[in-house]
Amino acid sequence: MQININKANNEATISIIGRLDTTSAPELEKVVTENLTGVTSLIFDLGQLEYTSSAGLRVFLKAQKLMNRQGEMKLTHVSEAVMEIFDITGFTDIMTIE
Repeated sequence: MQININKANNEATISIIGRLDTTSAPELEKVVTENLTGVTSLIFDLGQLEYTSSAGLRVFLKAQKLMNRQGEMKLTHVSEAVMEIFDITGFTDIMTIE
């Protein structure tokens, strides 16, 4: 998995490339927790995310809880395969997905 982060003013965009699973989720969690200070708009660009496990879902949920306190979060460019995982787990009901 590869993670790219772009911060400008109070907005951060995190792009994830590859597979988000038990071994790579801690890396994403670290990136999220270290880069959200002062951020009021968080965007996860998932256009190149191939798969997410429950460990990855937990990181998205943790980020959503943090952003509920300080701004907004959305998931963009979600592939059909990842969207199916979000549908099955109910994440489509609790996340902003564009």
